[in-house]
Amino acid sequence: MSGAPSRRIAIFLSFSGDGGVEHMMVNLAGAIARLGFPVDLVRIRVEGGHATRIPEGVRVVDLKARHTWSSLPALVRYLRRERPAALLAAKDRANRIALRARRIAGVSTRIAVRLGNNLSRSLEGRSRLRKWARTVPMRRAYHKADAVIAVSAGVAEDTAAITGLPRRAIQVLPNPVVTPDLEERARPIPEHPWLRDQGEKDPPLILGVGRLSRQKDFPTLLRAFARLTEEQSARLVVLGEGRDRAELEGMAARLGISGLVDFPGFAANPYPYMQRADLFALSSAWEGSPNALTEALALGTPVVATDCPSGPREILEEGRYGALVPVGDAPALAEAMAETLRAPLSPEFLRSGGDRYRDTESARRYLEVLGVPDAG
Repeated sequence: MSGAPSRRIAIFLSFSGDGGVEHMMVNLAGAIARLGFPVDLVRIRVEGGHATRIPEGVRVVDLKARHTWSSLPALVRYLRRERPAALLAAKDRANRIALRARRIAGVSTRIAVRLGNNLSRSLEGRSRLRKWARTVPMRRAYHKADAVIAVSAGVAEDTAAITGLPRRAIQVLPNPVVTPDLEERARPIPEHPWLRDQGEKDPPLILGVGRLSRQKDFPTLLRAFARLTEEQSARLVVLGEGRDRAELEGMAARLGISGLVDFPGFAANPYPYMQRADLFALSSAWEGSPNALTEALALGTPVVATDCPSGPREILEEGRYGALVPVGDAPALAEAMAETLRAPLSPEFLRSGGDRYRDTESARRYLEVLGVPDAG
């Protein structure tokens, strides 16, 4: 066996749905593989569409565990057998299991842990015990990592406050959002009648994307849209699925906009909708670094967003690439949508806003932080 140092990169996470973490880690794995590094996607669960979207050159390692906590023995065996140069863990439970597995395995693999959301905001309104159970283990574990990665400066500041780590010890790395096939995936014409048969005189279409949950605050978007339609014609499509569907559909009926709003459900490929929409609206109460906002920019679609913690202000560069409005402020969101529809920024300018989030550039930054030999 050669004595050359390993260049293998492992990415460890639970595929527990169609969330942004799974999406970004698949993108990152593909980008690292294209840079010439052997990559293992080490999976705990296999749920959601991203679990089957494996890029060329990426090896899948299924630990065959039902839960993150029960994956520890299999992860220890993997580390002893493969001895990767570095392992990137994503999601808090996976982060802590990875650190414990390295200690038990007795290997020199570098461990980086990644935080993708504003945890303090997501825990607002939870019990003191629930907050304690989420944050204390992080304070005990994260200082053992070789690198702590946050997806935005806001998430980094929040992580520092939670873990007690110095802010300078937390690296902010852009998500690998913009892939080489993004424009190709946006080309097909959506089956939705409002987009399939678009004509020049059709009312403008506004798009929202995300899980139908408290975090995305679609009630504010519905109220803002209802206000907008008092002044002009428009339609709204919200792509996503979640527990709040019935509540949102009922709210649309009460606001008298049911015929102008559609909830088609989750779309494995939302990009044809994004590229053809007249406006993308993000109404979230909190985020980490909202990928759909970045994708809309990269496709040249005008955007508006709430100035929520964390990410939109950084992505839109203080409002340079799209209007920022206060969280939960439906009148302000309605006004921003109306103004953007009246005077949209050029697609070329908007696309330039997504350049920092190209997957290959993100992968190079990750490799640098992971300390992989010959990275970059």
